[in-house]
Amino acid sequence: MPEIIPLGWFHTVMGIIALISGGFTLARFKEITLQTRSSQIYLVTTLITAGTALAIFQRGEFGPGHALAVMTLLALAVGTLAATTKLFGKISRYVQALAYSATLLFHCIPAVTDGLLRLPVGDPVLTSIEDPILKMCYLVLLILFLVGISLQLRWIHRQPAS
Repeated sequence: MPEIIPLGWFHTVMGIIALISGGFTLARFKEITLQTRSSQIYLVTTLITAGTALAIFQRGEFGPGHALAVMTLLALAVGTLAATTKLFGKISRYVQALAYSATLLFHCIPAVTDGLLRLPVGDPVLTSIEDPILKMCYLVLLILFLVGISLQLRWIHRQPAS
């Protein structure tokens, strides 16, 4: 794997802060909204992480990480539209939850990929992006997301109307 450039370090630190604040927010509040400080930290660091990802070109071309960054930016936009407008009507809170929670999945994919391909330094767990273990990790992340979003949407449905 190529060395991490200074922008890459900044991107990584912002991504770690996002993952921690996003996990904390879901554990504590069961949804990511614009109202809580931890959600706000999550959303801002997610925006920064996705934006910086678009400027990092390890292989000299647009790659899967860039596609995830674009998807993250789109999900942030949709979630924010759902949170701040009446565009989605009665399902706005559900759309917001789905969009913002999807960004957490989009964070986890490159975090797992880079973590397994870079750590431990000098003797990483995996040596190839094509390793079947990595594909299994992606499947587990998808299943966790689907279970998590199902529970989250059920929880939202049971909340009194505001």
